[in-house]
Amino acid sequence: MPDEQLTSKSLHKIAILIDGDNAQASLLSNMLVEAGKYGQVTVRRIYGDWTTNSMNSWKDILNFHAVQPIQQFRYTIGKNATDSAMIIDAMDLLHSGVVDGFCLVSSDSDYTRLATRIRETGIFAMGIGEKKTPKPFVNACDVFVYTENLVTDIKSQKSKARKTKAVTSLDQEPIPSLIKAFEMSVQEDGWSMLAIMGNALYRLDPGFDPRSYGHKQLSRLIASYKNIFEQRSVETNGSTLFYVKLKE
Repeated sequence: MPDEQLTSKSLHKIAILIDGDNAQASLLSNMLVEAGKYGQVTVRRIYGDWTTNSMNSWKDILNFHAVQPIQQFRYTIGKNATDSAMIIDAMDLLHSGVVDGFCLVSSDSDYTRLATRIRETGIFAMGIGEKKTPKPFVNACDVFVYTENLVTDIKSQKSKARKTKAVTSLDQEPIPSLIKAFEMSVQEDGWSMLAIMGNALYRLDPGFDPRSYGHKQLSRLIASYKNIFEQRSVETNGSTLFYVKLKE
């Protein structure tokens, strides 16, 4: 897990709950890796109506990753029936105390209240979904990862995004968010510890991800703006601490 991210959550036991109607089977392994950055993924469940052809893409990959399929029949044509089953299971897990973190995989705003309820209990709430995910759901999570950032060819995905008419915050420059995060974390000497600045970024926008701008780490993203930010490193007790300063 990158040092700029929420390292305090690295020992969590995570339950990953997937809305099979609103997720891509081809990204399952990537989703598990993302959730694994924040703890050990001990509960793995996916919800859907397994009698329908639309769920066929999941069947081959579930056994490999030891993900438990949960059957939920559709009572009404065209209506997503998985949300109620997934929410009920999440609440059961929440009150059982077997996990202390959740990863909700969906782009559906119906899970906004669930994510909020999890956070209200003091439990880590993570979300994974597409860029079209409504902002209330994104902001209800401690961290939200866009599935477009899980695709190997990031540049190809960004190129496709620019061809669409809708322009999202991910297509804009990250400088305003970076400056706000710096101002939130700057110390008396004018420097901000990179890890603390990173935490401030996630508080500002849980969906913030350096990969949205073509960089794997926050430090590399900031380094690409040398005309705005200055960086330095300090060796302390065998580890390296990184600091950021806003240029005059």
